Amino acid sequence: MGRVLGLDYGERRIGVAISDPSRTIAQPLPTIRRRRGRRPPYAKIMETIVEWDVQRIVVGLPIEMSGAEEASAEAARRFGEGLGRRAGLPVEYWDERLSSVRAQRELSQLELPAAVRREKERVDAMAATLILQSYLDAQRES
Repeated sequence: MGRVLGLDYGERRIGVAISDPSRTIAQPLPTIRRRRGRRPPYAKIMETIVEWDVQRIVVGLPIEMSGAEEASAEAARRFGEGLGRRAGLPVEYWDERLSSVRAQRELSQLELPAAVRREKERVDAMAATLILQSYLDAQRES
């Protein structure tokens, strides 16, 4: 089956998660920092794709609570399309509504110092993990 890479695309950071080869469990990888206004760090993501032998990419799609897609969803789609072309891999988009809220809630339950739980890199990595896990669970159910 091969691994799936999950990405929570943002202006300043990209949360990253990877599945196990059986596509059952998602785990966080280090968050990738972006420089605002610069091209996405495709080369760094390509390193991750090669290192983990990724077969599919899932990009979180920031959909409004109303179901509408705004500018951030368009940016995530452009990013996913560019990455898919570079990697030669299929890219799917997955609804990420409330993933950051869920990530903060999950992190708050860990026995870590409060300052560590609130680190934006940790929240982004957890959000990517939750997005990817939701995708994996849905694939098994269908």
